[in-house]
Amino acid sequence: MAVKNAGRGTQAYKPVSMSSKEYQAFAKAREPSRSILTNCLKAFLVGGFICFIGQGVQQFFMKAFHMTSKDAGNPTVAVMILLSVILTSLGVYDKIAQWAGAGSAVPVTGFANSMCSAAIEHRSEGLVLGVGSNMFKLAGSVIVFGVVAAFIVGIIYWVFGIGAWHDTTG
Repeated sequence: MAVKNAGRGTQAYKPVSMSSKEYQAFAKAREPSRSILTNCLKAFLVGGFICFIGQGVQQFFMKAFHMTSKDAGNPTVAVMILLSVILTSLGVYDKIAQWAGAGSAVPVTGFANSMCSAAIEHRSEGLVLGVGSNMFKLAGSVIVFGVVAAFIVGIIYWVFGIGAWHDTTG
């Protein structure tokens, strides 16, 4: 923040330093008010609509290709990721995300959006140093958490024999 100097002649700006408490009060006074109920409703509606579309895609695979619900899961996720990347590339998904907030971030489409946005933003820096290194900045923590959580759950299943395949023939 700067304030005009009261000197004569040329008008100059001099820096004004604030304490952290003063800055917090300054920022809070200018922060737009947010309705928690409205934000939750928007997130619920958009997240639910994304899941509704995903359910429709899954039903399509089940009916058109005679798949089971479990078999239709993988191509459904792939189609939802593809739709998210296409909408992100066209600039549509970001507008939806800005309006909906967390509702668009929670499904797998939000994860695809975060990776695609970073890749698009850094494409001018090259494929390796731009796209390859920057698209995992935001999504990297999610990937690491997922891998570590899966490892821990796998160890727990192994130790307690949960879900182990047992040979019942012999």
